[in-house]
Amino acid sequence: MIRRRTVLGASALAVPWVARAEPGVSDQEVVFGQTGILSGPLGGQINVMLAGAELAFSESARNGGVAGRRVRLKTVDDELKPDRAAANVRKLLDEDGVFALFGCVGSATTAATAPLAQKAGVPMVAGYAVADSVRAKAEGTAYFVRATSGREAEALVQHLATIGITRIAAAVLDNPGGQEALTLIGSALGKLNLQPAGSGAFKGDGSTVAAGARALVDAKPQAILMYLGGALPGELMKACWALGAQPSFYGMSIVAGEVTAKVAGERARGLAISQVVPYPWAQADPLIVRYRSLAEAAKLPVGYYSFEGYLAGLVLLEALRRVGRDLTRDKLHTALRGLRTRLAGMSVDFTAGATGSRFVELVQVSHDGRFVR
Repeated sequence: MIRRRTVLGASALAVPWVARAEPGVSDQEVVFGQTGILSGPLGGQINVMLAGAELAFSESARNGGVAGRRVRLKTVDDELKPDRAAANVRKLLDEDGVFALFGCVGSATTAATAPLAQKAGVPMVAGYAVADSVRAKAEGTAYFVRATSGREAEALVQHLATIGITRIAAAVLDNPGGQEALTLIGSALGKLNLQPAGSGAFKGDGSTVAAGARALVDAKPQAILMYLGGALPGELMKACWALGAQPSFYGMSIVAGEVTAKVAGERARGLAISQVVPYPWAQADPLIVRYRSLAEAAKLPVGYYSFEGYLAGLVLLEALRRVGRDLTRDKLHTALRGLRTRLAGMSVDFTAGATGSRFVELVQVSHDGRFVR
């Protein structure tokens, strides 16, 4: 009798420890945190991307969730400021008790927050607009679904060289990600024994567009390759035209074609952009058709940003599915490191490193903001 009481007493003491859940995990949901620029001219496309991810999370919840849990995302604005991003992540982890991070934005901000996530053992999934050098430093903590900027730069420069355009200038954001993009474009040109025809760094508020356009036009480029967000690409195009220049314009995937067409008008026709997810208007792929149906039902514009968010959400859900009911941060790390899948014709494979995809294709923007292959 004494022995039985002793065993039962030990079990009773052990139950609270065994049952203790990871932060952000309950029987009904798992909560992820996100910090990024959600306001101002650069915030619009981030909100669209997050809305795309929500399509995947809501669809999963309607079907019973992952191991019975729905995914909930808590978002906070950091205005792309590293110190604010770090403060946001500290609050998300220490006060809000999120399980992990999803969809965080920016190079300098990710550089500031990745050490905090690493110290806490927290996975960071599907970061956006993060420089290749920051990705390398965050390996083991972060998992990036989209192809690298270096891969995009190489695809664009190779295309331009193939069609006989060799005087290529670069217009980038005036931030660490933009400066690295400029270096990557220069490296891609160097592989073909070419040099940049000119370059300019532009502030996100548009205050340097006029002066930057003048410097680029004076360099007489055949094409301007842009790493610019929000309304900046359209404003730069208009400023160059106002100066009498007629270069071809190409954009990396950070360029929002729909926004650019609204700003630049019909003359935006012919702008080509490298995209890091498949064509969202394809008719034959069942997953793409399902995404469009969900987007239309949610009154979310069908496009590359929402589709990228949707695919990133599916990657996260697949990793959670592989972990199952006994969800821990360590187990999610393990699932992500071993994840290999294919979505809408795009391969995602984290077994070789922090970046899961090499997918890049070029599309053109029509005068009304539609994309054509």
